[in-house]
Amino acid sequence: MDSVELLRRLVQIPSPNPPGDTRAIADFVAEQMRGIGCEVRRLAPAAKPEALNTIATLGTGEPRIMLHAHIDTVPIAATEAERWSVDPYAAAVRDGALYGKGSIDDKAPLASMMLAMMDAARQDSLQGSLILVAAAEEEVGGQLGTKWLADSGHLPPCDFIVVGEQTGNKVAIAHKGVMRAAVRTTGVSVHATNPDRGVNAIVAMSKVIGALDRYHRELSERVHPVVGSPTCNIGLIEGGSTANAVPDSCAIYLDRRMIPREDPEAVQAELSAVIESVNLAPATVDIGDFVYSPWFDSALDSHYANAFLACAREVIDDDPGPFGYLPGSDAKHLMEVARGDMIIFGPGSYEVAHAADEHVTLADYQATTDILLKFLRRTVY
Repeated sequence: MDSVELLRRLVQIPSPNPPGDTRAIADFVAEQMRGIGCEVRRLAPAAKPEALNTIATLGTGEPRIMLHAHIDTVPIAATEAERWSVDPYAAAVRDGALYGKGSIDDKAPLASMMLAMMDAARQDSLQGSLILVAAAEEEVGGQLGTKWLADSGHLPPCDFIVVGEQTGNKVAIAHKGVMRAAVRTTGVSVHATNPDRGVNAIVAMSKVIGALDRYHRELSERVHPVVGSPTCNIGLIEGGSTANAVPDSCAIYLDRRMIPREDPEAVQAELSAVIESVNLAPATVDIGDFVYSPWFDSALDSHYANAFLACAREVIDDDPGPFGYLPGSDAKHLMEVARGDMIIFGPGSYEVAHAADEHVTLADYQATTDILLKFLRRTVY
């Protein structure tokens, strides 16, 4: 099948997460890769056997180059469904673009990588190993997908890794991590007719919010060369039960974005210190429920990295980077697997992902494929 038909076939296999059942699309990838002579493994964690991953390998030995893309998509939201102008799983081609759920995130990068594997299989010789990872669970954090594959020893150390995401066919070498937390204030509830007898937890929380806002502004003084500054956002607040009672509880939920090399334990300590610096007596406050998602960064100074940059520059006729990538990716779970450089790379923009009429232009998709083919022909054939 040609490149457009391959991408259409991938889009036509729904793989929304939740629920995260990737068996059908993992089987399709496995069948295609087995057909070109790859050694194929289909792997899933016992905790979620329907979260099936496919790993296909061409060649043997070293060096090892990994091409990684995820096969799950976000689901179609109720309010999103009515805004699609085409069937989201029909993979319609119109005006030079292919439309469909997952078309840009992440099935176009996957299709380009599969085409690169097919091209490699036609060569007379291959220097080392070329590994395709079609991973489940990225859209919900990757804990039972790429992280499970890496932690379980299913992914070998690699000399260069390409993680497929939406970078406009430029090269990204870092993204931020996330520390999430909950802050809760406790007061004393009384009838609102005489509120001074109570302790208002929402008023207490307003002082905490002010302190966190000042902390957010102070973070702008820390600057990473490609991803910018860390941030602290208050995304949700809950408190009280009715207008005629003094609220005895209030909670806010934080999203603290971390730049590469920030220590998660130090960030937790910073947040705790900000909260503890506010005098709320007689109200009380605590912070907890910390959840951490790692940052990613990589050098870009190897032979492989320089070759990739050169190939991208030739195809897009523009500065290929390196740049920072604003969303997260599975690259964060591959840092212990990468013994060389790792990049994030793929067609289009994340801004059209996770939305109605998601699409990839065929020109961008072809450019992604061309860059990968050029790179492999210069490095492993």
